[in-house]
Amino acid sequence: MVAKRFFAPDEFENKAEVDEFYKMVAEKDLQPLWTQKGLMLGEPPIRDIPFHWRWSDIKKLSERSGELIPIDRGGDRRVLSLTNPGLGGLPYASTTLWGAIQYLGPREVAPAHRHSAAALRFVVEGSGVWTLVNGDPVAMEPGDLVLTPNWTWHEHHNPGDTPMMWFDALDLPLIRSVDALFYEDGPDLMVNRLVDAVSSSELEFGGGAGLVPFDMEDEQPNHSPLLAFRWKDTDRTLESLLSRRQDGYAALRFSDPTNGKDVMPTMRCSMHRVAAGSEISPRQTTGSSIWLTFAGSARVSVGESEFQLEHGDLFVVPSWASMALSANEQTDLFCVSDAPVLEALGLMRQRKL
Repeated sequence: MVAKRFFAPDEFENKAEVDEFYKMVAEKDLQPLWTQKGLMLGEPPIRDIPFHWRWSDIKKLSERSGELIPIDRGGDRRVLSLTNPGLGGLPYASTTLWGAIQYLGPREVAPAHRHSAAALRFVVEGSGVWTLVNGDPVAMEPGDLVLTPNWTWHEHHNPGDTPMMWFDALDLPLIRSVDALFYEDGPDLMVNRLVDAVSSSELEFGGGAGLVPFDMEDEQPNHSPLLAFRWKDTDRTLESLLSRRQDGYAALRFSDPTNGKDVMPTMRCSMHRVAAGSEISPRQTTGSSIWLTFAGSARVSVGESEFQLEHGDLFVVPSWASMALSANEQTDLFCVSDAPVLEALGLMRQRKL
C-alpha cells in the first residue's frame, strides 16, 4: 500500500502565504483534509481494552456497599459499574455498552425511574426479587434474563430476607454518543404486594416457541413484548442443542417471540454452553460485547490478554479484538453485544481465525 502524503506549510516555497491561508481557515472553524493524519485507518482505532473483572472482588465490594450505602432518591440504585481502563475514567465497559453489578438488600426497594437507554438484568445470585416494568411485576431468579426496554418505568423490590445481585447492561454510552439520552424519576409510590406468579408478558407471549397471540390489536413495540426469559427454558434448550453437537459448543440467541428479531434494537443477548475440554474457536467481529460466567470455569484469550474465569467473572471484548475460549469444565456464559446496531448500519464484519 502506498502511504498517503500530508502536506505541511514548510514544504511549500510560498510558506508565508500558506501559513496565512491556514490561519484564515482556522479562524472560520474549518480544517483542510489534506493535513489530517489518522482520520482514515486500515482498522478501527479502538480505545477500550480487553479487561476482566473478578466476581470475588465484585461480590465483596457489593456486600460492603449494602452495609454502607442506603437506597433513596438521589442514589436510586446500589450499582458498581464496570470501568474499562482504556476509556479515561468513564464508567463504561466498552465504547457502546455499560455494564454493572447491582445489589439489592433484604426488604429494600429501588424506586421507579425511566430513561431512553435500554436496560436488561441477568441474575447471578439471590432469590425472591421482582421488578415492576410499566406496572407488570416480573419475578427474578438466578439465570433469568429480564428486560426493561427504553422509556419503560421500572423499580426493583426485595420483600425477602436475603440480598440479590444481578448483572445490568445498558446501551447508555451509545445513546449518549448520539445525544438521545433522557431520564425521568417516577412517582414515589410503594407497591405493597407480592409478585404475581407469572407476569402479564409471560402469560401472553411466553407460551413457547412459535406461540403468540393470534390477534394483537395494539401496535407492537420495537422490543420484545416478552420481558422475562427463564433459566429453566434456557438450560433445557442449551442441553438439547449440546446433545446434537460434535464440537461440544452450543449457543442460543434470545429473541422477540413475535418476529424473531433481537430482544431490543440496540443489544443482542445470547447464552453459550461449552462442554469440558471444548472451546469457542478464535474469531473477530466488529462491535463490542460483555460476557458473564454464569457457571463453570474456563480460560479466555481476548486480543493479547488471557483471563482465567470462574463463576460470576465478567470480561469485555472490544470491537475487532480476537477472542477464543476453552472450558475447564462445562461452562455457561451470558453475552450482551451491540450487534443489532452494527447489522442495521451495514457495519458488521466477522472473521474466524
